[in-house]
Amino acid sequence: MPDAADLSDSLLVAETGLGRLQVTARTQTSAFLIDEPKSVGGLGSGPNPYDLLAAALGSCKAMTMRLYAEHKGWPLVRVQVLVRHQRASLEARDRFDCTVTLEGDLDVAQRARLLEIAEHCPVHRTLDRGSDVQTRMAQADTAPSSIDPSNHMVHMEEASAA
Repeated sequence: MPDAADLSDSLLVAETGLGRLQVTARTQTSAFLIDEPKSVGGLGSGPNPYDLLAAALGSCKAMTMRLYAEHKGWPLVRVQVLVRHQRASLEARDRFDCTVTLEGDLDVAQRARLLEIAEHCPVHRTLDRGSDVQTRMAQADTAPSSIDPSNHMVHMEEASAA
């Protein structure tokens, strides 16, 4: 298993050996559990993969709006994004409904602009346009190969500068 220094541009997910479905995700700077609820055979010890996808979307929207408000010098005190994920079947398109709550002395035009900026966050764009996913088998006794960094912070800054 690679050490944290090997994960500078990757995320490693590995089974923990506890329960049937619990895994740990490791980045260069952190680690967290991912699991399924007890009702479907997990331990209920962490968010499920779709929770993480919704969290990525909501957090990216909040961060992008924060950066834009700071850039403009607007009095944004707090951002909250409620994300609901729905899908009728495995073949159906997923739907993410996001409700934004902005706290601060913002006028109607500023609130509308921040909502527009939220639509331009990098994760929203990724989900909106779809992605290409390639899966391959690692060679025996080798660590997972690294991928090019997504440079997510740069993309959020670009979206907030729009």
